[in-house]
Amino acid sequence: MLRESMQTQGKQVDLRGVTQGFDEGVDIPHAAALVEFAEAVVLRDAPRTVAARAALRPALGEAGFVDAAATVAAFHGFVRIADAIGIPSHSAAGGESDLPEELGINEFYRVRNT
Repeated sequence: MLRESMQTQGKQVDLRGVTQGFDEGVDIPHAAALVEFAEAVVLRDAPRTVAARAALRPALGEAGFVDAAATVAAFHGFVRIADAIGIPSHSAAGGESDLPEELGINEFYRVRNT
């Protein structure tokens, strides 16, 4: 979804930043803070989530923070639903994709062991 939304705006983003970290030149405002927030939520790390929220909320404003939190929650839920009903990650987009390899997703512990 991020890749598609960036393309509709005529922008490019190297999605490897999601797994490898964004550099200063990325054209996503507050990218590092957004990634930190998403990771804290997904890891269910309460102290880390509190700290990430405290950093992100003033940067985005209240409405922007609500959007970010809703997006993180939705994506986290999509993955859990797909896992629960048995949709394999390699075909979830309707066919084979090179995106998992491109992003380094195949290096994650769960993917390596399934």
